Amino acid sequence: MDRLADPGPVMTADPMLPRVARVARRVRELPDTFTLDLVATDGGPLMRYAPGQFTMMYAFGVGEIPVSISGDAADPTRLVQTVRAVGKVSEAVTRLNSGDVLGVRGPYGTAWPVADGFGRDVVVVAGGLGLAPLRPALYQLQAERKRVGKLVLLYGTRRPEDILFRRQLESWRRQLDMQIEVTVDHAGADWRGHVGVVTKLIPRLQIDADNAIALVCGPEVMMRFGASALQDIGMPEEAIHLSLERNMKCAVGLCGHCQFAGNFICKDGAVMRYDKVRHLLALREI
Repeated sequence: MDRLADPGPVMTADPMLPRVARVARRVRELPDTFTLDLVATDGGPLMRYAPGQFTMMYAFGVGEIPVSISGDAADPTRLVQTVRAVGKVSEAVTRLNSGDVLGVRGPYGTAWPVADGFGRDVVVVAGGLGLAPLRPALYQLQAERKRVGKLVLLYGTRRPEDILFRRQLESWRRQLDMQIEVTVDHAGADWRGHVGVVTKLIPRLQIDADNAIALVCGPEVMMRFGASALQDIGMPEEAIHLSLERNMKCAVGLCGHCQFAGNFICKDGAVMRYDKVRHLLALREI
C-alpha cells in the first residue's frame, strides 16, 4: 500500500481541546532527553500526522509546550514524541512514567516534502535534537527507498555522548542503503568519526545537486550556514527546506507569539522553503 495514499492528518473536533493520552513506554535517550510512546486512553488511534508536524503536549497542572513528532507516521497505533527537559513543562513531561497521562492536541504545522524527493537525491542535515523532527521523514524515505536516488544523513552533535537515537543510526548504517555521516564538535582520543560542525560535511557530498532536495533541522545558525553550503555545491535554494522554531502558544495562529514577519510558524511552518525565509533569517530581530 502506498504510504502517501493516507488521507492525511486528522485533528480533534476542537483544535484547542487536548485528548488524554497514556504513556505506554518511556525511553531515556540522553541524560535530559526522553522519548515517550503515547496511546489514546479510549483505545483508538490518537491521531494521524505527516512527517514534520508537531503537537502541543499538556502536563496537567503545569502547562503546555510544542513538541515535534519523532515516530513513524505509518504506525497509527502510537504517537512518539522526543522531549528535552529545559523548563517546567518539559521537565514535568519527561518525568512521566508508563501509565501516566497527559494531554495532547494536534497535529499542527506543515510537513517535510518527502514526495519531492522521489526521483531525486535527498540530503537530510540534522543538528542535535533536530534529528527528532527529521526521523519521521527518514522512516518514510526508507520505506520508499526505491523511489529515491542517493539518501544521505549528515548529523552533528556537541560530543559523542550526545548522539541521539544511536542504536537506530547504527541499524540504518548496517542496511547499507543510506549514507550516514556523524560529526561532533568535541571528542576524545577514542572517537573515530568526523570532528567539526555538521555543515563542514556538505562540501564533501557526492550527489546530483541540481536534482536533489535537502531537509534541514537544528539550531538556526546551523540551518543558515547549512543552507548556504548547500547552495555552494549547486543546490537551488527552493529545494532546501528548514524547520523553524519559535515560541508557540496556541498552535492555530491566534495568539501571535510565533509570528515570523508575515507568517505564523505554527500554521505556515514549522517546515518552510529556504527561498521563502532566507531574507528573514539574516535579520537579528523580527
